[in-house]
Amino acid sequence: MAAQETVDHKYVYDFSEGNKDLKDLLGGKGANLAEMTNLGLPVPPGFTITTEACQAYLATGREPDGLAGQIEEHLEALERAMGKRLGDPQDPLLVSVRSGAKFSMPGMMETVLNVGLNDQSVVGLSAQASGSAGQAASGGDRFAWDSYRRLIQMFGKTVCEVPGEEFEHALDEAKRAKGTHNDLDLDADDLRGLVDAYKKIFLKHTGREFPQQPREQLDLAIRAVFESWNAERAVLYRRQERIPADLGTAVNVVTMVFGNLGPDSGTGVAFTRDPASGAQGIYGDYLANAQGEDVVAGIRNTVPLQELEQLDKASYDELLGIMARLEEHYKDLCDIEFTIERGKLWMLQTRVGKRTAAAAFVIAGQLVDEGLIDLDEALHRVNGAQLAQLMFPRFQLDHEFQPVAKGIGASPGAASGTVVFTSARAVELAAEGESVILVRRETNPDDLNGMIAAKGILTSRGGKTSHAAVVARGMGKTCVSGADEIEVNVPAKRFIVAGQTVNEGDVVSIDGTTGKVYLGEVPVMPSEVVQYFEGSLDPEHIDNALVRAVHRIMTHADGKRRLAVRTNADTGADAARARRFGAEGIGLCRTEHMFLGERRELVERLILARAEGEREAALAALLPLQRADFEEIFREMDGLPVTVRLIDPPLHEFLPPLEQLAVNVAVAQERGEDVAKEEALLAAVRRMHEENPMLGLRGVRLGLVIPGLFAMQVRAIAEAAVGCARNGGVAKPEIMVPLVGAVQELETVRAEAEKIIAEVVGDSGVEVLIGTMIEVPRAALTAGQIAEAAEFFSFGTNDLTQMGWGFSRDDVEGAFFWRYLELGIFGISPFESIDRDGVGRLVRIAAEEGRAARPGLKLGICGEHGGDPDSVHFFHEVGLDYVSCSPFRVPVARLEAGRAVVESGGSDSR
Repeated sequence: MAAQETVDHKYVYDFSEGNKDLKDLLGGKGANLAEMTNLGLPVPPGFTITTEACQAYLATGREPDGLAGQIEEHLEALERAMGKRLGDPQDPLLVSVRSGAKFSMPGMMETVLNVGLNDQSVVGLSAQASGSAGQAASGGDRFAWDSYRRLIQMFGKTVCEVPGEEFEHALDEAKRAKGTHNDLDLDADDLRGLVDAYKKIFLKHTGREFPQQPREQLDLAIRAVFESWNAERAVLYRRQERIPADLGTAVNVVTMVFGNLGPDSGTGVAFTRDPASGAQGIYGDYLANAQGEDVVAGIRNTVPLQELEQLDKASYDELLGIMARLEEHYKDLCDIEFTIERGKLWMLQTRVGKRTAAAAFVIAGQLVDEGLIDLDEALHRVNGAQLAQLMFPRFQLDHEFQPVAKGIGASPGAASGTVVFTSARAVELAAEGESVILVRRETNPDDLNGMIAAKGILTSRGGKTSHAAVVARGMGKTCVSGADEIEVNVPAKRFIVAGQTVNEGDVVSIDGTTGKVYLGEVPVMPSEVVQYFEGSLDPEHIDNALVRAVHRIMTHADGKRRLAVRTNADTGADAARARRFGAEGIGLCRTEHMFLGERRELVERLILARAEGEREAALAALLPLQRADFEEIFREMDGLPVTVRLIDPPLHEFLPPLEQLAVNVAVAQERGEDVAKEEALLAAVRRMHEENPMLGLRGVRLGLVIPGLFAMQVRAIAEAAVGCARNGGVAKPEIMVPLVGAVQELETVRAEAEKIIAEVVGDSGVEVLIGTMIEVPRAALTAGQIAEAAEFFSFGTNDLTQMGWGFSRDDVEGAFFWRYLELGIFGISPFESIDRDGVGRLVRIAAEEGRAARPGLKLGICGEHGGDPDSVHFFHEVGLDYVSCSPFRVPVARLEAGRAVVESGGSDSR
């Protein structure tokens, strides 16, 4: 019974049997050819072999039962419709065999044209072509033999893996013998000789003559297209574009039409709108007396599509009518390929056209105005990745600027500036109004001031989740990391790249999108979209279609979304910028960043304290500084919630590195200097040294082991909130305890915090929530218990990913992630986009069990994933209340939160 079902399975569809909604089965090309056929447009007749046939072939290594018979049946129907037979010696039917996957994979898979030509049918083709109007006999002869040589070349390379360069060498030799550089100067005799040369190349590499049976040519070409799905370039492209590997490709068998039959023939490409800007008009190229491959090869220069009106007004008018009809039908920008054969227009392909990020927003807005789509569909048509592209400045590059190195595009944008190698120098020059690029082997928390001052950061080490990358993204700074071609020498204040020395004071330019590094200053174009978000452009009163479209779609997204969007911000300036960008609070305020710079000495005093009084004095000195920090942030976020994470990293991160300190002490001792303070510091560093500090004394453990540390921070938060209230503001502090793995840890910290809060707040009316960061797998798995002591959860997906996978994010990207991506183990780094099956499941478990124990539990996320478009959709699906991300990612998260509602079929706004 199973065998009978296989035989009866339908693997081949005539174009009249499909439609545009069958892309899974017929691929994009086949589905759209079917759609145009059913619209009554002039499509060359043909049929599509389904993706299911490809899947079966790739699984078993042979064609599925019944496929050969179905191909024969459809081929016979095609021959009847055309009044020709495949490869007939007198009047041959010729077909093209083209790939067509569900998702466009341009140039990644195979195509074979002119199938059906052989030593006999080439004569018949010549005779038929010579009989066409305006085509001399010699012209028809040339056309036929040129078509035959193209078939042997394509078939040999694609189907039989004959080295393509051998055919190219033979063509070059024929042109040299003719004394020309132009293919078009070869006449029929030249091409007849070239066919003989191609046949010999084919025989040498395959051990057989070029196949003369048309049906054999067809069958082998179909198999070659199937197999091209797993060709190396196709596999790499799918991994890059995150296209599933099990989809397979359809195969389209289409009657050949020729644009190279004379001056009344030609080929072209048209767009219904400008794919670069979205502007309406007539866009495209045309080439008379040519085939499509001639356009791609650049044999002759094309002319603007408008010139077709003078060459063939009837075809031009018909094409414009079809373009308008297709755009109205697809309700989107259409990319169209067409051929004119002897004055007859044929539509070879249409698809929803690729476009720039700017064009995507502009076109979506235009189509709403024209009544073709509604705002929900407009929101669906754009995405956060496109919006992010629009927000960063970009270089204006020309041939003068060539990159000298390439690293990882860690934080998008374009930045030029004077090279500096220390944070102090960056701050110094920035204060003088100079743009600087901070160059380091790698950055650490001590570099924060320099990173803030710099226009961009360039490191020779690290990946997308290195310190430089994460902090730069948070600040909206351009960053290129891991540019290992650069040899950085900080003491000498220079780096060497491509044999050139770049000294401090020289100018470089870095592109945080491509990862490319340029010497000298490259001109930069500012982002109008950022100006809009910052309030310096009024979308209602400027003649800027892009800004108006962004404003309109963002307004709709805000009205649709359920998720609130907060920001990760540690300073008043960051908080103010994020609020301008639409942030509805702070989801993560890192208090450890407040302990750097000039305050480091106070932290050292705290760590070195051996007596209770010394420790209390250090904490007392830190208290007013912390309070002032929180007052500034509460003031900027007036009326909005602010989640403050108590100190999280190991304290030794605030001390000098062990090796460096040991060397300094040894050198000083050798010189006979007084090093009592340094020796005490070295002893403390040794005492606190951990082999794996990320799993050591940090987070809640610090609060439980260092008396008074958390108490000082809680008091600073509460006092700042009360001060804000007394000054007429509204502070909504939320205290977050990090790295909790057991409810008892949180209960202990909470008991102490509640006493302090009650003492400070009094009758001021300030409410302080206490919750925890879910970043340890055990916390996620015991969320029901922890929720009894927590008023909110914030998922720290950076650490949750690190601990869930057993990865050290500071080490693994450069060490082996590239190989995991290459092998397809990862489609994308789990630190960039949430791992739904593993880490995502921990989030889902914690959300469900936490709310079961405490129905009103507030849920958010504050890791890097909070600004990732795909991850935002997951957090919407799981039911979180908000996402939090860096200020520059806030608009992206707002947009994606709205899209998540639309794409899940929801319609209710918050």
